[in-house]
Amino acid sequence: MTLELFDTHAHLNLDAFEDSLDEVVSRGREAGLVGILVIGIDAATSRRACDIAAAYPGFLYAAVGIQPNSAAEASEADLGLVRELAGYPGVRAIGETGLDCYWDDTPMELQQRFFDDHLQLCRETGLPMVIHMRESGDLIVEQLRRQSSIPPGVMHSFTGDRPLALQCLDLGLYISFAGMLTFKKSDELREVASIVPEHRLLVETDSPYLSPEPLRGRRPNEPARVEHTLRCLADVRGVSPEYLAGVTTENARRLLQLP
Repeated sequence: MTLELFDTHAHLNLDAFEDSLDEVVSRGREAGLVGILVIGIDAATSRRACDIAAAYPGFLYAAVGIQPNSAAEASEADLGLVRELAGYPGVRAIGETGLDCYWDDTPMELQQRFFDDHLQLCRETGLPMVIHMRESGDLIVEQLRRQSSIPPGVMHSFTGDRPLALQCLDLGLYISFAGMLTFKKSDELREVASIVPEHRLLVETDSPYLSPEPLRGRRPNEPARVEHTLRCLADVRGVSPEYLAGVTTENARRLLQLP
């Protein structure tokens, strides 16, 4: 049976899909996808996300923002463009934003300033935030707790432990799982996935990265493969894939304020 799926994080705006976008979108539809959120990581890819969303209205949606590892090369004009793009049709989220302690591309103080700027844009527009987290979960929680108010949002490609997941849930965030959930050594992550309330669960591919088992290592990853993560998540939680696909798709629609 074809599952009703929503990929909440895909970088279809990168060069990996420049010559195959139509085919990738078609395979997604055939696999049961009803929506894909295309994520910006800088000014150029944010604009490209808007263009792609306009080309596939009602199926592809855009998130616009400057990812923490792109912040060091971004200008005030880039931030201004993100603010402008946030008002475009098809834009349903701000991001990806957040913090990254794995790569050493951007000083943490600058990452935190950009994160604050994106959070403020969420408050101004009413759009949810897409949060990038890499070895930075505790810092993200600390920064969110300092905010005057916390916009709705999602911790994308979650890889944290149970205490971090509980803190994110306490802040009202959704938690999204990508292909790592399916990896053979991800027992701790699967345990975390088993305790997230179902109304806060999302699935994603993070295409073109993180291909799930049994396709691990095969690039580019693409939205049609989100089914593997969904089926793994359903197995972990002891429910049918059909049921959980419906739940996660409805969650995506609610977060992104879709009909």
